[in-house]
Amino acid sequence: MLMKISKNIFVLILFAAVLFPGTLKAQYSSKRVKSAYQAYTDSLKNLDYDRVFPFWGHKAYKKGFDIPYPLGFMANYFWVNQGILIDNFQLGFDNAAGGPFDFPLQELSDSILDFGNNSNKSWSLNIRPDIWLFPFIDVYGIFGYGRSDTKIEVNAFQYTDNPIRFTSIVDQAIYTYGVGLLLAGGVGPIWVSMDNNITWNKPELLEDATRAWVMGLRMGKLFKFRNKPQSNISFWIGTMFLNMQSRTVGNIALRDAIPDFDESKQQLINDLEEKKGETGIIGDKLIDNLITIIEDRNGESLITYAMDKQTKQHWNGLVGMQYQLNKTWQLRAEGGVVGDRKSFLLSLNYRFLGFKKNKRTPN
Repeated sequence: MLMKISKNIFVLILFAAVLFPGTLKAQYSSKRVKSAYQAYTDSLKNLDYDRVFPFWGHKAYKKGFDIPYPLGFMANYFWVNQGILIDNFQLGFDNAAGGPFDFPLQELSDSILDFGNNSNKSWSLNIRPDIWLFPFIDVYGIFGYGRSDTKIEVNAFQYTDNPIRFTSIVDQAIYTYGVGLLLAGGVGPIWVSMDNNITWNKPELLEDATRAWVMGLRMGKLFKFRNKPQSNISFWIGTMFLNMQSRTVGNIALRDAIPDFDESKQQLINDLEEKKGETGIIGDKLIDNLITIIEDRNGESLITYAMDKQTKQHWNGLVGMQYQLNKTWQLRAEGGVVGDRKSFLLSLNYRFLGFKKNKRTPN
């Protein structure tokens, strides 16, 4: 999948370079400068750019483009609340708590177990080091930590006379790492960008990291301050696409999966006893095992599970702004406000010039 995505991005880069050879530039850069900024523009054209990155940087300055410093570190706080769809759920029990049996993963029909409205709230803090390889191509890494709060509405034996319904809330830490690529350019006074990244997210309760692909498309306009040519503010609208690796495998203690376990223990056993004989051979075996791990082992047994999980909606709409104090410091805020997924991003960006190039090696 990564190779396929990378190939598509590369084709788009070549297409953009051919279609807009004179207009591609770094995000938020601008050549349209009024007379009040003419002296600053002239200084850019006369700049003897001596840094390795970005490649073709000196050509961009010679044309009057005010491109960002090539190297940077961005600190991000990200919050999201979105609906989750669950399908093909499998359930089993292991022998970790010293019990006499194993019950391997079994796919459950909707008559035994189904799910209602499920949602996930997450927050993360991450660092994003990046480098502009060309004035229109930025590559970056993502390294972060956060917490995920997933709410699952469980409907068990819903087609019987006494269905069991409860809400399970799982809170866990998540570690994130990934890579990304940003393609940015402009047409007249309007800038456009396409941001792609792939991250691997390791929740503490899952066996393996889950992969997510995020693509952001944005279009906006930059406004310079009259007497501070290095300062500006930019506003944009856009959209974000999120696709998650669907298969999830993990385990959780029964008492952690069922809220208020100690208070509801006996009632839960009684409800399960009433269901025996109504759910078939597999259902009755599942009920017997559930009663054993609730009654004999006080809910300490681990429930193993597997499911196909995906976001309720892949796309949502974005609005955002960035304030650039100077070419070293920028502050950014962005909100996901349209669609099922609601999100908020707050970023602080520090940029610097980086390595000087060897004068004998033309850039």
